[in-house]
Amino acid sequence: MQNRIDLRKLPPLKSLKGFEAATRYQSIREAADELCLTHPAVSHQVQLIEEALGIALFAQEGRRIVSTEEGRVLYPYVRAAFESLIEGVEAAHRHATDKPLRVQAYVTASIRWLAPRVPGFLKAYPNLRMTMNTCAPDWEFDDVHADVGLVYCETPPLAKYHWTPLFDYSLTPVCTPERAALLGERPALSDLVDQPLIRIHTERLNWDTWFASAGVTPASTPPYIQVDTLAVALELALAGEAIALVNGPFVERELASGQLVRPVAHTAVCPGAWGLICRSELKDSPRIANFLAWMTAGLSPQGASADAASIARAL
Repeated sequence: MQNRIDLRKLPPLKSLKGFEAATRYQSIREAADELCLTHPAVSHQVQLIEEALGIALFAQEGRRIVSTEEGRVLYPYVRAAFESLIEGVEAAHRHATDKPLRVQAYVTASIRWLAPRVPGFLKAYPNLRMTMNTCAPDWEFDDVHADVGLVYCETPPLAKYHWTPLFDYSLTPVCTPERAALLGERPALSDLVDQPLIRIHTERLNWDTWFASAGVTPASTPPYIQVDTLAVALELALAGEAIALVNGPFVERELASGQLVRPVAHTAVCPGAWGLICRSELKDSPRIANFLAWMTAGLSPQGASADAASIARAL
């Protein structure tokens, strides 16, 4: 049995939040703003700690406060304790088995690759609940708010993550057969320069990458239509308005049905891959292991080298 913790040695724990914020800002007022408290409330928290410890943690210098030597000694311990508590709470959430499986994916990958596979997965595991988030604050995997993600990584992620590559980040132009016919029977790669092209705001350089890989240097800026997601770009392409640049196996059904075609054969394969990611310590938990197995079923065991045919079959 572990020894009992002598909590009598600790100051009021609730007040430590005020001390941590006031030390970080060297300002009671800014700490109060962050904690959504009044200035006197934070001052009172700091006073409670000072009275409990019998030491001064701040000194007044004009209209501002500065940490005393004792305050500077105490701060890293308080900060580390808070960070450790947060890590423990997040770990407990990640290991909970009765909460929904939280999946992070970009909008287009979610709609066109992940969503068609989800109904079968939930039917196979009827007791599992699942939430999908396509509103992550950036392109990185958010392991605080998601258990597993379908993301693009230019390089393999850190060792703390388990990474399952699925398919290349390859750039391929697509459009309707009618728009492709406007290019003639044997269009050159350079013919695309004068066509209306759809550029995605978050992937502004993808067309530059594609032209460079094709050995084409546009003499002028192509007539781009800029949108915010690949999902919107594909809708415009399906409407016959312009040529979209697809960065993964997201139009296999449209290509198979003839709704979309590749106006030219060239594809640019970029560094990195699309794949599934989770924290390494969670990869063997039943709900995540089952999800990874289901989503990779039918794909090439080489991951990123999976071809379009195998991906289409998995749909």
